[in-house]
Amino acid sequence: MIITKENIDDLNAVLNIQIEKNDYEGKVESVLKDYRKKANIKGFRPGMVPIGLIRKMYGKAVKIEEINKTISENIHKYLYDEKIEILGDPLPKTDEIDNIDFDAQDEFKFSFDLGLAPVFELPLSKKNKVDQYEIVIDDKMKNDYISNYTRRYGDFINAEVSEEKDILKGRLESLDEKNEVRAEGTLVEDTSLAIDIIKDEEIKKSFTGKKIDETIDFNIRKAYPDNNEIAGLLRIDKDQVEKIQDNFRFTIKEISRFQPAEIGPDLFNKIYGEDVVKTEDDFNKKIEEEIRASLSRESNYKLMHDVKDLAIDKTEMKFPEEFLKKWLLKVTDKATPEQIDKDFDSFRKDLKWQLIKNKVAKDNNIKITEEELQKEAENITRFQFSQYGLYYATDEQISNYAKETLKREDDAKRIADKILDNKVIEILKEIVKIEVKSVTAEEFNKLFE
Repeated sequence: MIITKENIDDLNAVLNIQIEKNDYEGKVESVLKDYRKKANIKGFRPGMVPIGLIRKMYGKAVKIEEINKTISENIHKYLYDEKIEILGDPLPKTDEIDNIDFDAQDEFKFSFDLGLAPVFELPLSKKNKVDQYEIVIDDKMKNDYISNYTRRYGDFINAEVSEEKDILKGRLESLDEKNEVRAEGTLVEDTSLAIDIIKDEEIKKSFTGKKIDETIDFNIRKAYPDNNEIAGLLRIDKDQVEKIQDNFRFTIKEISRFQPAEIGPDLFNKIYGEDVVKTEDDFNKKIEEEIRASLSRESNYKLMHDVKDLAIDKTEMKFPEEFLKKWLLKVTDKATPEQIDKDFDSFRKDLKWQLIKNKVAKDNNIKITEEELQKEAENITRFQFSQYGLYYATDEQISNYAKETLKREDDAKRIADKILDNKVIEILKEIVKIEVKSVTAEEFNKLFE
């Protein structure tokens, strides 16, 4: 096999391949012999089908497949040995393939378009400044954090008199023109409604200040303009709602009120596990630690994002855009040229970052160890558990869950990419100038608008 590269310009090249019969013939014969051993054809004993018949039935398909495999393997080897960095994949010239006669030919010539990775330098230095935002913790933040916990672990209690935030359970009956219950009208026992989602303010007020067994007559369409809400309340299909025009009477059978959990040992144990936090003072300190950790994550995320954007904006890089668009059209399912053009700026930015990341990793000999993968998987697991309130999961449980995550190839790759991103950005942070700036949470949030 002979492979030669013809440079079109700095970003485009053509790979020419000449393949002869002896490059693939042995593999084709080996596959056909294996087919013969397994073939189950009427009139022949297993393994005794004439090789000529096998070749007639499968020869062309096997030949094409083995030629493709041989070409693919050798292209990969050639690019690796010659240290040629490409973008996307080699694209075969289809007009050449269309003219090939695999039945009659034994020698073949193929050409592949290559998109070459650009050569570039990273221009960052201490002249480039990036702000790191230190978010100030205030009382509102602490109170909101505590409120989230008390609501998360709160419960519903029975109340005697209804208030605007209560949920009522009871009987719902349709009324006639005289405001009397229809004998054969709609009747729903044990339905529930939340007072605060009633849209009409007058109707909403009529549901408050009521006791068990009291009734409220109301226009259901004014209360709930959304057909889905009416369907749920009356337990009917949505297509039946159009027929509903009556007023309704609701008879209260139960008043439920959400009560946030009280701040005390019971709440502390539910959040953190038995006797981890014992006093309200310790609880407040724990809250501050969690807020600080959360704000630190947000601040670091913003810093990483800004450093990454700076590297992308400052680094000049040209791409073989025509080649890349052809490649994207081929590998993207159901894509159109118009969609490729529309999304190309975003793709180019991602590709630019990938090349910067690879260069920094290569120049600094960055490696990712199994221990780092496990640790990062554990950190992600611990964060996910905390999102579900599982603060007292053991280290062993977290470790085992992380190991299972890493067994999934896509998850392992995602975690490895995250580690590489972090390592590269840490190096870039050392190159540029970082200035710390204190901001309020409101000011910080506006940075994302």
